[in-house]
Amino acid sequence: MNVLIIDDEPLARLRLRSLLQGLPEFDVNVVAEAGDAAEALAQLQQHEVDAVLLDIRMPGLTPHEGLHLAARLRALPQPPAVVFVSAHAEHALKAFELDAVDYLTKPVRSERLRDALHRVRQRLQPLSTLQAALLDAPALVVSDRGRVLRLPLPEVLVLKAGQKYVTLRTPLREYVLDESLSELEQRLATLAAPSGPGAGYLRIHRNALVARHAIRELALREATRAGEEGSEEGSDEGGGWAVRVAPLDEWLSVSRRQLAAVRAALAGGA
Repeated sequence: MNVLIIDDEPLARLRLRSLLQGLPEFDVNVVAEAGDAAEALAQLQQHEVDAVLLDIRMPGLTPHEGLHLAARLRALPQPPAVVFVSAHAEHALKAFELDAVDYLTKPVRSERLRDALHRVRQRLQPLSTLQAALLDAPALVVSDRGRVLRLPLPEVLVLKAGQKYVTLRTPLREYVLDESLSELEQRLATLAAPSGPGAGYLRIHRNALVARHAIRELALREATRAGEEGSEEGSDEGGGWAVRVAPLDEWLSVSRRQLAAVRAALAGGA
């Protein structure tokens, strides 16, 4: 269980880390600590986190910055389980409205922390089937700034070429790859081939590939990213066509020559 501790008091973070070490049956790995919301969000970009131990009163725009952070975490495609840790009991109702797994009051007792981790494990249990399915799924092996990564195809949503690199987007992260988009397209076509109609990746623009299953909508928009680039293909976009990609909820430009293929993908065609 990967845990992120979020508290502006170093001694409070140290105590939680010590208590977690005293509960070996949960196999907790404290991947990082954070003293405020901004640092916490940065750590979530760098680490796979199953649960956060989150203080409510931290430095920020409001006195109850932890509640606002929890709301932001809840909106993530795969939100971590949230256990609030606070010296003030009066925010418990609001915390559970934000789908908190538990609410611990300081000083935290080992028994209550054990109960909270048990609830977290129960919350995470349904994900185990999905994780097993992802492990069995075809995967794209890529190199991201010196790291070799195995990314299950269901997680690979968008590949977009820049001037010197390709950006790969998953529901939670962004990776920078050294390979060309054409090279990646060929590898993805080979990996996705056995999956049948509706699977695979669609070239929506000369600089972008999108997973077919992630395309939710095609619309004519006033301004699209490729059109703003002023490229030759961007000028051929038919007035700003774009697709909305889920679960990123972002719009990506579609060139006019790819409109028929995108419409076929939305209609369930191959």
